[in-house]
Amino acid sequence: MPATSTNPAPREAIVGTAYVFDACTASVIGRTVALVETVVAIAAAFGASGLADWFFQLALLTAVVLPASLLWLVLACQQKKLLQRCSTQRQYLAGAALGVVCGLLAAMLYQWATLSAQTAWLASAAAGGFLAAMVVVGLQWRAQARTPAATTARLAELQARIRPHFLFNALNSAVALVQDHPQKAEAMLEDLSDLFRHALTEKREASTLAEEVMLARRYLSIEQIRFDDRMAVRWNLDSRADDATVPPLFLQPLVENAVKHGIEPSHGHGRIIIATRRRGNMVQIQIINTTPRPFSAPQPERRAGTGTAILNVKKRLRLLYDLEYDFKATSKDGIYMVRISIPA
Repeated sequence: MPATSTNPAPREAIVGTAYVFDACTASVIGRTVALVETVVAIAAAFGASGLADWFFQLALLTAVVLPASLLWLVLACQQKKLLQRCSTQRQYLAGAALGVVCGLLAAMLYQWATLSAQTAWLASAAAGGFLAAMVVVGLQWRAQARTPAATTARLAELQARIRPHFLFNALNSAVALVQDHPQKAEAMLEDLSDLFRHALTEKREASTLAEEVMLARRYLSIEQIRFDDRMAVRWNLDSRADDATVPPLFLQPLVENAVKHGIEPSHGHGRIIIATRRRGNMVQIQIINTTPRPFSAPQPERRAGTGTAILNVKKRLRLLYDLEYDFKATSKDGIYMVRISIPA
């Protein structure tokens, strides 16, 4: 927005794609349902004569409150662009008003289900409005945390913690190749230069999986010169997954871990497999590497990883996808596997 504008839009209206009422996501739905169910469970306990009666009241209230809550989420999601143009106060008012309507709907369903002659219409409307206002507060905080400026700053902070440990090894390998294999040394330094251009100069909010795969290829080509036939790399890539949005430099620390903890300490041959696949609306990414086998003879003590790279990647995925991603790291029978699932 130009600095000379005389009528600046509300802060919530300039957050790009971070809509306040973007409520049709699994994370928002799950948290809203958890909040409503907690309140319902507490409310049911007040009038229950025992545990069995509490379960009955909880089931009954859930049957009437849950549809009303989901209706609120659907309406909020459908009207998110319209509501985004309103001021903060009007957004709270609109959210609470929708909550009042949904509270009255829940009361009507309760009356229909129980055939009760008396229904707490006022209490239901007030509870619906109050819970809706609480949800709007949470959505406001969520939207502010996901603005482009805030997201970029946080990603930059996390990205600054990525320390490419391969730098000195790669430079030493290049120096060793200069006299005997100058062309290989030149290609290695070009790959290294491109990697650091992305790591140290570019500060983007997001990248594509295809770009990250390209950078991982460059990194592994550098390490291939170091380890030669000790390291075998296989790529199983699905072109349908190339456009998936991912944090910048999220793949490189994972393949670096595969080299550092799988190939480097191994006395024999090791392999790394990077696979991508699109399944429906999700993209799956796997980084698999062999790990050193135990030997009968005493071996030099090997420093265990601190898990910094794994934690860093998790934080950045959560920043982009909230709860709509899956990250698993497993080790079994000499195989270490990282499996990531993100929206396509």
